[in-house]
Amino acid sequence: MSKQDAREQALGLLYAADLDRGSDPVEPTGRAGRLAVGVQEHLPEIDAEINTHSTGWRITRMPAVDRTILRMAVYELLYTDTPVGVVVSEAVELAKTYSTAKSGSFVNGVLASVAADRD
Repeated sequence: MSKQDAREQALGLLYAADLDRGSDPVEPTGRAGRLAVGVQEHLPEIDAEINTHSTGWRITRMPAVDRTILRMAVYELLYTDTPVGVVVSEAVELAKTYSTAKSGSFVNGVLASVAADRD
């Protein structure tokens, strides 16, 4: 499974978990499972980072897909060695594919701010 496929699968897992807070945690299977579990393990820190860098949007007001994509990307930026450009590019593509027309630029802006703060 490619990293892009793993991100798409993790997006589905995390999106479902976000909508059903009472569900069982994601079981780590393969790259997608590890990504999803990593997000869940660091969720408070990730959400705080997103809230800090998303001007005018609290995480609770964001569309669920955008929120999930941002959570995955921020996890990768903070807790993995995946290059920043790859993380941002893949997240923007996911947002363009699975969310609204403006989501790609919104996700790009938030992640650019997170990445700049990280350096």
